[in-house]
Amino acid sequence: MIEQRLSEQRGLGDHGWLHSRHTFSFASYWDPKQVGFSDLLVINDDQVAPGRGFGAHPHSNMEIISYVLEGALEHKDSMGTGSVIVPGDVQLMSAGSGVTHSEFNHSGEENVHFLQIWIVPSENGTQPGYQQVSVPEAEKRGQFRLIISPAGDNGSLTVRQDMKIYAGFFDGAEQATFDLDPDRYAYVHVARGSIKVNGIEFRTGDGARIRQEDKLTFTDGDQAEVLLFDLRPVEVNHPTR
Repeated sequence: MIEQRLSEQRGLGDHGWLHSRHTFSFASYWDPKQVGFSDLLVINDDQVAPGRGFGAHPHSNMEIISYVLEGALEHKDSMGTGSVIVPGDVQLMSAGSGVTHSEFNHSGEENVHFLQIWIVPSENGTQPGYQQVSVPEAEKRGQFRLIISPAGDNGSLTVRQDMKIYAGFFDGAEQATFDLDPDRYAYVHVARGSIKVNGIEFRTGDGARIRQEDKLTFTDGDQAEVLLFDLRPVEVNHPTR
């Protein structure tokens, strides 16, 4: 079953310097039917104005992934890490027992456009950590490249949860079939462009919860950049608010 959610159905946060679309409930956007999916809690599609950003703020017990689509994102944290993340880079910060970090647009002239993804960890109170890797587009062109996994397979970053994230680029005749375990869940997010998934058309910002499917076929891509999540088959217990 593919349960599609269109881009315009996402929550909106517009703060002038920050324009954000929320796939799941976040900050002032609240929808009790959209409180994560399995261990995937947040996909925020953020665009930050030149020279602006998020000042130092704390996190704990969360796996936080930044995936840059355009521009450059500057990161600093209380572990002493300082880095600039550009398209092709994947960053994973394990907040664990507690960490403070800031994120700013590294450019004074152009927006930075990135996805921030939160994964609920399998354990709380662990040692905080930072990882970053650059994955060439050629390794994602016309196929799905593993970028996040529990064991750090194939040069991917190591996440503290039973889940995997893949990234792929598809255009024109490029296509791929991805085999799924029908006893697990999956989530598809189209970061850019358009593509068909099992014949269903997806455009920029569209996503889908996927249950009880044994394969996904990706065809008719038009400059598409796609993230695919392999997740535990657990339902979120929606908190009251």
